[in-house]
Amino acid sequence: MSAEPTPLRQNVKRRENERAILAAAEKVFAEAGYGGATMQLIADVAGLPKANVHYYFQTKEELYRQVVSNIFDIWLQAAGSFDGATGPAEGIGAYIDAKMELSRTHPDGSKVWASEVMHGAPIIQDYLENILVEWTEGRARVIQGWIDAGRMDPISPHHLLYLIWATTQHYADFGHQVETLNGNVPLTAAQWDEAKTAVKTIVLKGIGVCG
Repeated sequence: MSAEPTPLRQNVKRRENERAILAAAEKVFAEAGYGGATMQLIADVAGLPKANVHYYFQTKEELYRQVVSNIFDIWLQAAGSFDGATGPAEGIGAYIDAKMELSRTHPDGSKVWASEVMHGAPIIQDYLENILVEWTEGRARVIQGWIDAGRMDPISPHHLLYLIWATTQHYADFGHQVETLNGNVPLTAAQWDEAKTAVKTIVLKGIGVCG
């Protein structure tokens, strides 16, 4: 007679299932959009019964919001490069590195976010109005402080952030286009390093900072 699963093993299994569901949901939402995604399709991609998906997430909207929340949390971690940075070369340079790395490792998450925003953020407008606004204003104040100290050219901190987002996320949101122009193959690790260096050089020189 097999032993009953221990609480520890049960917890590990639950975490594994939840990770599988969230990874599958990120992929499905990126490819099909919110409207085209179904809980059955997400379950199929996760390799789990549909009932299991509903056990962890009762509705598609609940699952979608968790995917978006995870994406945003990862992006907020990347923004830690601003905290304690000695100046714009270090802070902005590290932020570009982190955002480029996220485009490499989490392209589906970036696509989910982009699609949601392009459709007017019908599900996550509250994220934009609260968390994103607060984060952006905080980083804009840091950049303005560097400008006031004469550490970089006097440009709009908000437009600088928009430029960085657009440039770094291009490598995820338009990954197919990038691959096509790269001979129909994904960028190698060396090519990603080259891209990071190019983006940092263009941005830092453009704001009057030596990298």
